Amino acid sequence: MSFDRSVKIAPSILSADFADLGREIRAIEDQGADWVHVDVMDGHFVPNLTFGPMAVKAFRKHVRTVMDVHLMIAPVDPYIEAYAEAGADVLTAHVEAGPHIHRTLQAIRGAGMKAGVALNPGTPAAAVAHLLDMIDLVCVMTVNPGYGGQKFIDMTGKIAELRAMIGDRPVHIEVDGGVDPETAARVVEAGADVLVAGSAVFRGGSVDAPEVYGANMAAIRAALA
Repeated sequence: MSFDRSVKIAPSILSADFADLGREIRAIEDQGADWVHVDVMDGHFVPNLTFGPMAVKAFRKHVRTVMDVHLMIAPVDPYIEAYAEAGADVLTAHVEAGPHIHRTLQAIRGAGMKAGVALNPGTPAAAVAHLLDMIDLVCVMTVNPGYGGQKFIDMTGKIAELRAMIGDRPVHIEVDGGVDPETAARVVEAGADVLVAGSAVFRGGSVDAPEVYGANMAAIRAALA
């Protein structure tokens, strides 16, 4: 997984058909998805419950691109090895999820994965200022995590601040929440290069009409031109 700052679309399978996730993953990749984003929620750190390591391991068989696993759980450390074994390429933990984020990031990299750190909307960019040489990705939440389909919270100032802090380091800025053609253009202009999109990609399509997914992703890309 080499680094480049071209804009990537990472559809969140939280918005896919849970009864047919293997085919959904293959469909979004066939239609041009760059990464596959997997939202892991524990019903404790966030008010929802989604995928555990066994489910993520099952998804891995279908993912041919990059499996981007976003842990919205606390604590994180006891589960790092399980998600490594499940096949995550990128594992992202929230800076708010525990007291020892350095240790968490070291453990993620030590398990052979790319390390990401996520910031909730109320957490300032400064919270990761001392982590930038330990991470491969910073995820800026543009909704409060827990549910798909929420309204975008404007974090363009935070994104621009992070972009300046990162400088020439090989660190992606990912944006997660409320991404659509209109908001995508704003966050990319501010400095983001990985766009997590759920309902904006899956809306109106299905595994039997996957071309809708492609059209939805093309609309996001067109808005960036």
